[in-house]
This record gives sequence, C-alpha cells and structure tokens, in this order.
Amino acid sequence: MMTPKLSRVAAALVAMLGIGAQAQQGTAAPEMSQAEVEIGKKIYFERCAGCHGVLRKGATGKNLEPHWSKKAADGAVSEGGTLKLGTARLEKIIALGTEGGMVNYDDILTKEEINIMARYIQRTPDVPPEFSLKDMEASWKLLVPVDQRPKKQMSKVNLKNVFAITLRDTGKLALVDGDTKNIWQVLDTGYAVHISRLSASGRYVYTVGRDGLVTLIDLWYETPTTVATVKLGADARSVDTSKFKGFEDKYLIGGTYWPPQYSIMDGETLKPMKIVSTRGNTVDGEYHPEPRVASIVSSMIKPEWVVNVKETGQIMLVDYSDIKNLKTTTIESAKFLHDGGWDMTKRYFLVAANASHKIAAVDTKTGKLAALVDTKKIPHPGRGANFIHPQFGPVWATGHLGDAVITLISTPSDDSKFAKYKQHNWKVVQELKTGGAGNLFVKTHPKSGNLWADMPMNPERENAEAVYVYSLKDLSKPPVKIDVAKDSGLPQTKALRRATHPEYNQAGDEVWISLWGGKTDQSAIVVYDDKTLKLKKVITDPRIVTPTGKFNVWNTQHDIY
Repeated sequence: MMTPKLSRVAAALVAMLGIGAQAQQGTAAPEMSQAEVEIGKKIYFERCAGCHGVLRKGATGKNLEPHWSKKAADGAVSEGGTLKLGTARLEKIIALGTEGGMVNYDDILTKEEINIMARYIQRTPDVPPEFSLKDMEASWKLLVPVDQRPKKQMSKVNLKNVFAITLRDTGKLALVDGDTKNIWQVLDTGYAVHISRLSASGRYVYTVGRDGLVTLIDLWYETPTTVATVKLGADARSVDTSKFKGFEDKYLIGGTYWPPQYSIMDGETLKPMKIVSTRGNTVDGEYHPEPRVASIVSSMIKPEWVVNVKETGQIMLVDYSDIKNLKTTTIESAKFLHDGGWDMTKRYFLVAANASHKIAAVDTKTGKLAALVDTKKIPHPGRGANFIHPQFGPVWATGHLGDAVITLISTPSDDSKFAKYKQHNWKVVQELKTGGAGNLFVKTHPKSGNLWADMPMNPERENAEAVYVYSLKDLSKPPVKIDVAKDSGLPQTKALRRATHPEYNQAGDEVWISLWGGKTDQSAIVVYDDKTLKLKKVITDPRIVTPTGKFNVWNTQHDIY
C-alpha cells in the first residue's frame, strides 16, 4: 500500500521518540514494512496510548504487550498477550470495540489501518526517551513578554461566558462567545487538547495536548493571542494553576503520561521551574515504570495541588508555597486513578480509580483518604456533578464506561441543615439507569434542575449520538432522551457523530453539546435550553472539526459542576 504522509504531530513524535523499525520483534510477530510501522506508531500514540499506556502495560484499557503473565493472590499464574490473540482476533476487537468501554474503530480507521494496528501491537513496545528540565527549557517559547501585554481587556466580549472548545484532530482550539454564539477566534494548540484550564483571575486560558504541548492564551487582547508555549514531554493530559489567595496566576503545574512526571512552570510565562518524577511503587507494593499523571486540580483552601498518579494509585497533595523545598503528602487509594472533581464544599476531591471500579475521596483539609467507594464497572466522571438529592442530601455523581448506570454518592457537609444525611456519607445512595454503557461525562449546575449525561463510547448509533436528561426534582422518572445528531440538521454519515461533553453556560440556563464527527465530516456544537430542553442554536462552521471538550470560562475558573 502507499505510505500516507505523516501529520506534523506524528512526524514530531517519530523524531522525538526515536522509535523506528529497529524495535525488536518476537519470533512470532507478523512482518511489517517500515511504512506500516510508522503508520501504526502514529495511530497508537494518537488513539491508543491514553488508555493502554505508552509501554502498553494497560490501565483503563487492557495490557497490550506481546507476552504477559500475572500472579494471583493464591499463587496461580495466568498468561496472555497480543501474540496469543493473533491478528484476526485483534482486528475484530479494534473494529467492533468491547463491552468494557473500548469504542469501535471501524468508523474511525480504514480496514487497512485496523490490520496494521493488529500487527503493530504484536511487536515489542517501543520505549520513548526521557524529557528533562533542559529539554523543557529548550522547547519554551515566550512569544509576548508580560510587560508587552494589554493592561486591561481590549474587547467588549463577556469573558465570563466564553467557551474554549477542543478541535481534537486539527490541533486547534476554538474560542466561542457564549452570548452571541459567534466564533471569536481559532488558535493553533497541541494535538488533541485534553483540557483547557483558566487562571485564577480568569484572564489566561491554558491548554495541554496529547503531544505534550502547553499553550498560554491571553483573553485580554482584541482577539485572543497565544503568548507562550512549552513542551512537557511526549504525552500529557492535565494542567492547573495556583488558585490560593496570594498565589493567583503565579504557577502552573502540568502532568505527563510520558515521561511519568509532573512539571511546575511560571504561571504568566510558562518558564520551566521544576520536574518531579512519579515513578515508584503501587499501593500493592510493586514497582511500576510508567505511573502516569492523570487529573490535577487546584485547592482553594490551601496552597496545594491534588495530583493523581494513575498506575500507582497514589494521590499527592503538592504544597507550592515553597517550590524549591517542595512538600508532598502522599495518600494511598486504589490503582488506575483517572479523572475527578470537587464535592459541593470544595473540601473533598473525588477521583475514579476506574479499572479498580472505585471512587477515592480525599479530605484536602486533613490530608487523608476519606473513603474508597465501590461502584459499577469503570467509573468515568469527568469532573462529576454535584446537587442536593431530595432524599439523601448533597451527592456527587459519576457515569460509567463499563456499565449502564449513573452512580450517586452521598458527600459530607458542615451545614447543619444537612446533618440528618450524615449516615449516608460516602455510600452509593442511588444508581440511575441509562440506555447503556459508554458514558464519559455527567453535568449539572447550581441553577439547574437537570442532570445531563452523554454516551459517546456506546457502540450503538442511537445512544452514541444522543444524551439523556434526568429531572433532579423526581429521579424516579425515566430520563428524556435527546437525539443531538438529528437536532443538528446535519446529514447522517456512515461514521457516528458522537454527542459528548455537556457544558453549561455561565448563567446555568443553556447546555452546549459537542457533536463529534469524523475528520472529513462536518461537526457542530448543539445548544439547548436547559429548562425546556428545546434546541436553541446549532453552531457549525468549516473550522468546527472534531469538537470534543468545551470549557466555559466562569464555570471552569470556579469549579462549578
């Protein structure tokens, strides 16, 4: 087959990681040409490494090493590996997905690409190089010094209601005026931006892409402008700023999947300051070479970041009051930490240990684990959702990649009016039925009476292209199902247009849904009235390509969900 030209991201990965055809193959590994290896490498790092790991040891996704063995508590040893599964079986898994939450790729990859991936993952995994502070410094670009930036906001745009929208496959970010629904600016960022975070002041937007690039965008210009960039490593997922009083906008922390470490930068310039490795032992006492940094959040009650280390199950409270003499509290929870969010009081952080089917709750006031809550398979909350349950008081909600429920967990409160609910704290008090597995995000708002849930990872079109809306006043009622793809007015295509990431506007009376189509298909942002559930606006434009996460400035700045 002809060799397709590698994207700029893939080419950069190839050059940086230094992984070519010289990787050693097992004797039974299928043969691959150099061109096929390059294609497999590109697809793996862009599509697969997030769940299966750079070294393919697995986490949310299965272990994808050619050979692996596992010793159980009773001493029994089980063996497996991609070589044992073989090309034909791997092709079916990649094409059709799994009930455990892996999406089907038959509408994303061609048959030839699926065959290449089935053979590629039977090869010995490539090991990328490390990334040092000197490497960070060499990548750092201060495009506009602080003293040359605006002294006040230059536009009349309501910054509090701007949406930062990831355009995944183009390596761009769209900033949309939430009041007018007009695209304000589209900027180049890293590939597949995972999140956008706001500085404590609300002036700066920080993005981090899955190529490890952090972008700093200043909203005070007439049109938003990138003022600095820096590279954290080969693969990254999380950033957050310093929010505690006296440290506003001062520091930025970024966590990488590879190398397994977190980095601290100057908040206004991205100048690299410190790198800390997360390699170490798991909560089970075993050494792990690739403990990736998943979610990071910034506390508002202490000068601390909550850093979640996926494979080890360790939650780190990083005190940034003295960067040179860094103090860290390490809390044992459960393995495969992923994403999470604050409870209603902003004292407790709840994070999914997703492949362990648990939610870990950390008391950031005491610096201790508050609870480990068992849930259904593979919880995936995003930030989760907080509301007052009519029967159980304050609760925090998570959806699941691997089960057809939304789990509601009772959370504590110092407010005396909620004292009667204390007996339920840290217990699953209700499971709301959904149309199937494959949820990524749940969302509500303090001014809303609804809970919105997507299902983009479900293999059925009728679910993947829809969202479900639950009435918080009566959770015994079945949810309202909304066909987002149909409401968009876009013509149906063979590839699914996945409805994902409900996000409220600042006022809490609108919900924006990403309709995430294929790279060559028109996508859209579909806006609903939260009270009536009626369609308000379809934002579509040739520049809106593969939209995924959307982050409202005000809600993100103040952790409102």
